[in-house]
Amino acid sequence: MGIVLNQSFKNTVITFAAFGIGGVNALFLYTNFLTDEYYGLVTYLLSTANLLMPLTAFGVQYSIVKFFSSYTSKLERDKFLSASLLFPLLIALPFGFFGTIFYEQISNYLSLENAIIKDFTWVIYLVAIATAYFEIFYAWAKVQMQSVFGNILKEMFSRITAMILLILVFLKVIDQVEFIYYLTGAYFLRALVMLLYALKLYTPVFTFSLPENYKEVFKYASFIILAGSAGAILLDIDKFMIPQKEAIAYAAYYSVGVYIASLLEAPGRAMAQIVQPITAKALNENNKAEIEKLYKSTSINLLLICGLFFLLINLNIDQLYLLIDDKYSQGVWVVLMISIAKLYTMSIGNNGDIISNSKYYKILLPYSVAMALAVIILNNWLISLYKMNGAAMSTLLVLLVFNTIKIGYVKKKFNILPYTTKTIYLLVVLGCLYGLFFFWSFPFHPIVNIGLKGLLITFCYMAIVYKLNISSDINTIIDKITKSNQ
Repeated sequence: MGIVLNQSFKNTVITFAAFGIGGVNALFLYTNFLTDEYYGLVTYLLSTANLLMPLTAFGVQYSIVKFFSSYTSKLERDKFLSASLLFPLLIALPFGFFGTIFYEQISNYLSLENAIIKDFTWVIYLVAIATAYFEIFYAWAKVQMQSVFGNILKEMFSRITAMILLILVFLKVIDQVEFIYYLTGAYFLRALVMLLYALKLYTPVFTFSLPENYKEVFKYASFIILAGSAGAILLDIDKFMIPQKEAIAYAAYYSVGVYIASLLEAPGRAMAQIVQPITAKALNENNKAEIEKLYKSTSINLLLICGLFFLLINLNIDQLYLLIDDKYSQGVWVVLMISIAKLYTMSIGNNGDIISNSKYYKILLPYSVAMALAVIILNNWLISLYKMNGAAMSTLLVLLVFNTIKIGYVKKKFNILPYTTKTIYLLVVLGCLYGLFFFWSFPFHPIVNIGLKGLLITFCYMAIVYKLNISSDINTIIDKITKSNQ
């Protein structure tokens, strides 16, 4: 876990900083510098682009991670990377062609409930293309075991750009429409920078020749593209469906709640950047001991760290919403339900990487399709009943059920589980601290209250998990920190 912890630590710092910037954007700048309608529009456009992105990427970003380490010669690696740049065009170009021809019909359909969407439908396709190629070049860098710079671009670039553009809107240098135009351009700039960095790490001799196992690669990409699309549906379909049933402003309120809850998955996102290629390498080498070790260590470490974030978020949520426009406090239940769903997802560690990089990857297609259909059906039903709380409820139910299925599948095929008795101890600690601090509050300004309560929760939590030696990796880090300060 040395390289994992090293780069994961750097990625975690980057991701936390990015989430901090994003938090300022989502909770304060967007809510004050854009109207609710335009904030909802930006949320809708970017979420819909995320739904389209897996199709335009053609599963290439996953294929690079799975297959790159299996090639033993530079010639085959060069053929593989060259083909990786061409595969996405098989879908992206037809999408663009038919999208241009039927633009009027598509834009009219998407703007039935909210007319403001019509004039910006084209943004969805452009952001999807830019994001797809960014992910491809990012995977290119990750297989060289260099994930930090790409993570800076992935997590910070668009957020810093959005912050600058929002300030320019406030200063009346640009208007809300121009904000969307410039933000779209920023996604292309990010992809270009990632391209240059990827080529610096590994510059192939570009060729139109295909690698010897091109059929296997193409077959894998075809499965993953559908599975990835279904996965994207789970993440962003709610932000797409809410404006189809309610005023687009509700997409903004929901987005803020989801953003707050998503803070707890920051460590998982950071660790995944380096764990993913290591998992693929262990599977290619059939190193079962390393696979099990990674599975258990990622599970307990992520549950421990993300569990702390779960407590900090949900035990301070009322105070946090006092700092935001009162309309956004409608998302308090969204925060709780989404954070529970994400905590469970983090607790299964690198489960998804094990499946997607193994010979059993085909199961991801029916699994992901079933999950996507379930969330669409539940959203259609529950949003009508409970509005945005219904969207959060459907996400929670789907993740509880399907993550459990994934755990069972890996147990059946690999005979390993992510959990140990220490997992039970940790869950008891989380439950006790949540109950203890739920009714605890200080009679000060919300910022002071959040700071004091957060410090108290963190101290109690870390002291207990250290004493119980829940994670040897975390205890080692704490020991190093305390020794360096003596």
